[in-house]
Amino acid sequence: MFGRVGTQGGTVTDGGSGVVLRVAGEADLDTAAELFRGYLDFYGVTVEDPGAPREFLAERIAKGESLVLLADAPGVTGTVGFAQVYQAFSSLTLRRAWILNDLYVAPSGRRTGAGRALLREVLRRAREAGVAGVQLETAYDNRVAQGLYESEGFVREEFHVYFHDLG
Repeated sequence: MFGRVGTQGGTVTDGGSGVVLRVAGEADLDTAAELFRGYLDFYGVTVEDPGAPREFLAERIAKGESLVLLADAPGVTGTVGFAQVYQAFSSLTLRRAWILNDLYVAPSGRRTGAGRALLREVLRRAREAGVAGVQLETAYDNRVAQGLYESEGFVREEFHVYFHDLG
């Protein structure tokens, strides 16, 4: 659970960009939920209940099931980005692994270094926690995100990924 793994600590400033990062807590739920809704909109997900994203995040944070990071960029009012990480396990390495499931920067915060700062903080915390690696997925046509991930050392895997939608 993330409640015991790598979620301690207050704010961190990314030295190069001046972006200020923090772990989201209960007091940040409205801000995190607004960014989460932006993320869902970006991926074309229709949410019937407008309160559902906040409830989803609140439950993940309260149960220590995810690490949610928030980013404030210099010169931009308000929090502009978030990342959400889930813990998983790697049978092939016999260790924990992390899934960077969500990374989003609002249009007002793009090109400020917020996305890169969030990504680097996830990787820093993962190393600190001793996990085997960090996995992520993005849309096939999201070339901007792919460029960021590859510039930070992520490697596109060549095996096929399968998913069976049960919803």
